[in-house]
Amino acid sequence: MSSPSDRFECRWRPSRGLLKLYLAVLGLALLAPWLAAIAWWWKLLVSLMCLTHAGWVLPRHILLSSRGAWRALRHDAEGWQLWTVGQGWQPVQLRPDSLALPLVVVLRFRLPGQRVTRGLCIPRDAMAPEWHRRLRLRLKFSRRRWAMPQAAG
Repeated sequence: MSSPSDRFECRWRPSRGLLKLYLAVLGLALLAPWLAAIAWWWKLLVSLMCLTHAGWVLPRHILLSSRGAWRALRHDAEGWQLWTVGQGWQPVQLRPDSLALPLVVVLRFRLPGQRVTRGLCIPRDAMAPEWHRRLRLRLKFSRRRWAMPQAAG
């Protein structure tokens, strides 16, 4: 039997702070090889790798414009689930190395049937302060938060 308080759902939006931080680090990463005493083709290769990384990370993890970008989290009788535009709600198993800090929530999770653990960063400015606090509290004090998702059906 579950109580109404067992259900939890939150959504987030792109974070300006995370975007600024990523672009600053990207700028430094692009500058570093050009200041190093290495061959010009290494400088080009490293710069290309940085730009490729930015092309992958920006729409999926920072701007949240990709159909595969995680945009919401919920917990109900079936366990924890993450939502994307492309695939809807998907069950996940939260990992014990997840962090719930006042400035950022780092959500570590695994999809059923996969061995790879993924990570998700939810900064404080990605949602209303009250909802960020609720998310942190739910992650810290939820029962069975590390349990495997229950099979549908």
